[in-house]
Amino acid sequence: MEKARSFAICAFNLVAFGLLAFAIAILAGGIWSALLVTNLRSSPALPWSVPVMAFLLWLAWKYLGGMGWPHSTSEARRRYLRANRKSGQIYLWAWVAGVLSVVALAGIWIVLLRLVRTPPNIFSDMSRYPRITVALMILMGSLVSPFMEEAGFRGYFQVVLEREFRAPLAVVISSVVFALAHGPTQGFLWPKLLFYFLVGISFGATAYLTDSTLPAIPVHFLGLVLFFTVIWPRDAARRLVLESGTDNWFWIHVAQAIIFTMLAGWAFRRLAKLGSRSLDKRS
Repeated sequence: MEKARSFAICAFNLVAFGLLAFAIAILAGGIWSALLVTNLRSSPALPWSVPVMAFLLWLAWKYLGGMGWPHSTSEARRRYLRANRKSGQIYLWAWVAGVLSVVALAGIWIVLLRLVRTPPNIFSDMSRYPRITVALMILMGSLVSPFMEEAGFRGYFQVVLEREFRAPLAVVISSVVFALAHGPTQGFLWPKLLFYFLVGISFGATAYLTDSTLPAIPVHFLGLVLFFTVIWPRDAARRLVLESGTDNWFWIHVAQAIIFTMLAGWAFRRLAKLGSRSLDKRS
């Protein structure tokens, strides 16, 4: 009876924190979308939505990290966010592993879209708006997800998962939920779900190996800027291999995906060794 009760409590906590991760990411994205649309309709020459969202993002991050009422939960919120500062060497190798992963993921995305008919990400025509407004909004849009998704999925949710499961399984579960969270906006299509699952694996491994949500944020930001400006705008022009056959670019992207995945794996192994030494020093 006691085991059943403990299992039920554990399952409830996991579901609750999974839903919380969903809520954090979706609420932040919804607020930014509403601000962006309102700004572009009312005063596109003045990108006021950017500083407003920056303030809200800072406020949310500080609250999730323990600031504010109720003070009885401050310490718990700080632990769940796990925005722990690390040594410069750990940051460096986390960034190396992350950047190599982003390059590999870019290749994987392109290869998947050429192998499987997948609706491209469609963006509104922004050419009629001032370039500075568009640039600032892309930068802010590329900041919202890194902070809130790292807080929700690799912070709150994965911290709870790591207490109940071995680290690899915890990372896999958080990555599955992370992929499903993108379904409402990206579509529940297996190529896109697979891609976001792999993204989750990369960032989840970084969070676990460094015991911090901070190192993945710059990489997450860089990855979104790359996809917003270089990868996704060209998706509509990508032709299926079944229709056009393979070409040099297809094989280049296949090689890109394979080579940079191997390099990222090497960098993560290096990061794991550094993380172990840091734990030894703390103890």
